[in-house]
Amino acid sequence: MSATETQLEAVRSAVEPAVAALGLDIYDVELFGVGAARTLRLTVTRPDGVDLETITAVTRSVSPIVDDASRIGGSYLLEVSSPGVERALRRPEHYESAVGEEISVKFHTGTGPKRVRGVLRHFDGERCVVETEDGVDQEIAISDVTQARTVFDWGPQSRPGSAGKSSRGAGRARAKGKS
Repeated sequence: MSATETQLEAVRSAVEPAVAALGLDIYDVELFGVGAARTLRLTVTRPDGVDLETITAVTRSVSPIVDDASRIGGSYLLEVSSPGVERALRRPEHYESAVGEEISVKFHTGTGPKRVRGVLRHFDGERCVVETEDGVDQEIAISDVTQARTVFDWGPQSRPGSAGKSSRGAGRARAKGKS
């Protein structure tokens, strides 16, 4: 585990009780950027979704905790958000919770990078199986994955003159529980 990963796990452990006290789970903790332009992103979730009031409450609750300079070191901007409808898959629990969902995975092969899209059928901690759109099972070693995320089907585009009658509203309702 790298120094940054160790720092992020320390942040996760430190803020988890405060986040849980608000009825939420931590989806991810990331640190990106360089120097004074670094951002510490805390992504939170719960079954009925996350609204702006919740984001504000989490920010107020965890800000004093992450301000402890010994956890991160240096300056950073704290960002609290929900994972959204298309969630990054970076940790084993992300893959486990996405089994049965459509995902997109970019990974290394012996002949170069490859991307597949399909339904995540299996994850065992080291490998995942994605059933591609043509019905082929693609087995991928997690160590080869460079990027993975869930894919939300936004539904058909509205036809001219049918504003407000698309199936997008139904898609948003389904997605609310995913954030």
